[in-house]
Amino acid sequence: MMISAEAGRSVGSAPATAPVILLVEATSDVERTLISRWAQDSGRVAGQVLPLHGPALTRPLTEADGAAVVTAARVAWLPRERNGVRRVRWADLATFTDPRRPPAHTHARIARREPDRAPVVVAEPATVAELRARHTGGDLGRFVAGQASLALDRAERALVGDRYKVPRLIVEQIDGDPGFRRAITDLAARLERPEAEVAEKALADLHGLVASMSPMAVDLLAGVLRPLPARAWDVQVDAAGLERLRELNRRDALVFLPSHRSYADPLLLADVLAEHDFPRNHVLGGDNLRFWPVGPVAKRAGVVFIRRSFGDDEIYKLAVREYFGFLLSKRFNLEWYMEGGRSRTGKLRPPRFGLLTNVAEAVERDRVSDVHLVPVSITYDQLREVAAMAAEQEGAAKQGEGLTWLVRYAKAQLRQIGTAQVRFAEPISLRAALEGAPGEAARRLALQKVAFEVAVGINRVTPVMATALVTLALLGVRDRALTLGQVRRVLAPVRDYVLARDLPHSGDPLDRDVGVRGVLAALAASKVVTIYSGGEEPVYAIERGQHLVAAFYRNSAVHHFVDRALAELALLSPPAQRWDEVNAVRDLLKFEFFFPDRETHRARLTSELELLTGISGEEAWEVADGAAVLDRAPFLVAHRVLRSFVDAQLVVAERLAARVPRNAIGEKEFLDECGGVGQQMLLQGRLHGPESLSRELFASALKLAGNLGLLDPAGDADPAGEIDPAGDAVAVRREELAARLRSVVGRVITIDSIDAASRREVVGVQP
Repeated sequence: MMISAEAGRSVGSAPATAPVILLVEATSDVERTLISRWAQDSGRVAGQVLPLHGPALTRPLTEADGAAVVTAARVAWLPRERNGVRRVRWADLATFTDPRRPPAHTHARIARREPDRAPVVVAEPATVAELRARHTGGDLGRFVAGQASLALDRAERALVGDRYKVPRLIVEQIDGDPGFRRAITDLAARLERPEAEVAEKALADLHGLVASMSPMAVDLLAGVLRPLPARAWDVQVDAAGLERLRELNRRDALVFLPSHRSYADPLLLADVLAEHDFPRNHVLGGDNLRFWPVGPVAKRAGVVFIRRSFGDDEIYKLAVREYFGFLLSKRFNLEWYMEGGRSRTGKLRPPRFGLLTNVAEAVERDRVSDVHLVPVSITYDQLREVAAMAAEQEGAAKQGEGLTWLVRYAKAQLRQIGTAQVRFAEPISLRAALEGAPGEAARRLALQKVAFEVAVGINRVTPVMATALVTLALLGVRDRALTLGQVRRVLAPVRDYVLARDLPHSGDPLDRDVGVRGVLAALAASKVVTIYSGGEEPVYAIERGQHLVAAFYRNSAVHHFVDRALAELALLSPPAQRWDEVNAVRDLLKFEFFFPDRETHRARLTSELELLTGISGEEAWEVADGAAVLDRAPFLVAHRVLRSFVDAQLVVAERLAARVPRNAIGEKEFLDECGGVGQQMLLQGRLHGPESLSRELFASALKLAGNLGLLDPAGDADPAGEIDPAGDAVAVRREELAARLRSVVGRVITIDSIDAASRREVVGVQP
């Protein structure tokens, strides 16, 4: 039999005329005939032909000359081409077969009628000596058969695309790893449980975790779910960033860590990767999405259903660690959402870094040369699910996921509502992040820092969307309506700022009337904006009850304006106190935004003050009349950017100050109380707008209070029932926090008044 020029070329030290061993992977006479015909047509070198079965190869390979070249061939059955694409479709299942693995009795018909569906692929060759050198133990034939199968998979991917790169026999390979067996032995000794029992549970956990990815399931799931994001959004992708990642992925595994604003995020990112022929990620998902029929198909398409909490289950932790280590060592990429769930406010939530410990172990144990963390920003013009999330912020129960929910969600995506942006920040080397971090405490700190870097990277590349700027403008004037011209005049200096700062943005449709009108009309179609057309000209305002939805869109870009807002607040303090004021406010907002170290932050604030004052360097901090500077500024943002956050914190601080410190605080009941009292404060004009009445903002403020030690005073009440000294001190500090927030809110209100006074012709309000 003749084989291809690929196998006949010089390999390593073997000459081009070395004897050739062809391993044939075939399940039918038709496949063997196709491979024979292909070999004859190649017209190259005669050689020995063997079936690709492990035990049957041992003797021939043992007796073979070390210079002999080994290669393999198989028929790569392909789906029928439709519109230039070869994918399995749900209609193909009518025959109860997988077009990529058709039954033997159909091979002859397909080969005769559709020969393009039955190409022969050949594996990259290796010499017998090279294979023997790589063989570390066990049966040589079985080892070579496994290597040949993997090489054929690589050859087939060159034909069908990297998006079909799938791992095989994962549990079997992990179970056969001596390192895994040693880990089982050590864990059994530590838990004082029988080794067989620990091994049995670990393997059961692995079977539950492992996503048995198959090309057919990948195609079928994409066929069902791809239309959802494709119909709803025009997806714009950072293609250059993805190409840089492709080069990096040739050497190391990647962990994609996207922002999480929608159920559509993983669908959209998967489609982006597939369209650019990128290997499919193993996506970590919660058990809440494991419902029929999506769960079984998703598991075979690369979704890893994982517990939200591992608790004290050391065996499950071992299974997760070994599974991650295996995937990363084979350069299969992972994907999960570090925020732990969808953002209900539109801005990034604080990252959770627990899963990173499993990736870190793979690096520290040298199972991989390195792993690169990829911050990914996924941002939308609009989302239909925001209304439901806003309702949850007002206390409504979260709807459970299931088949009915999926059908309802899919129907909601039938009409396009704008664009979606997918951008990739600079990847972060995990090995470099872990260097110089010996010991558990140092390692934990290093992972916290790298999680922070991921969040900062996401924010850095998140574009300012047009809807974010429009809602920023409208939320800043309370419930007053603006004409189109007034909206444009509010937006113009903000747009100039975005361009001057070279901030990422989604394009600039707001430089003309037609563009602004289009954004307002889109928001009106989603009932976020109301349009009144009964007067001299249409006027626009936030729809009643939709302030939290509008705030969601505004908050997707609000981080880009936080430094500007802090600089404005600083100018209302005496020059000598301005930096202290910035530090005090950033301490209040540390659970809302990601701030750099103080030296870096001062440099950034200096740059903002230079823009505001027109004075260079540190002298910008010393300007005498800060209020006059603000009055001359082309635009002010502190009231638009910070008011909802500090208002929510004020509600929480005042409710804490009103409580007896030693009384226990139940979070749900306390948040309900904040919602009720906050509504009263809003009606009384003490809060700027309904966007402050967010359970998530209240929860963050409660977390801040806990961090300040204001929730659980130490010590016991005295026998007379009087407040104990520790509780008395907490009561004082609670009131101090409330007073501090009243002061901050007061200065934000002052900036709001300056803005309204200097631009009253725009917003229609007197100072």
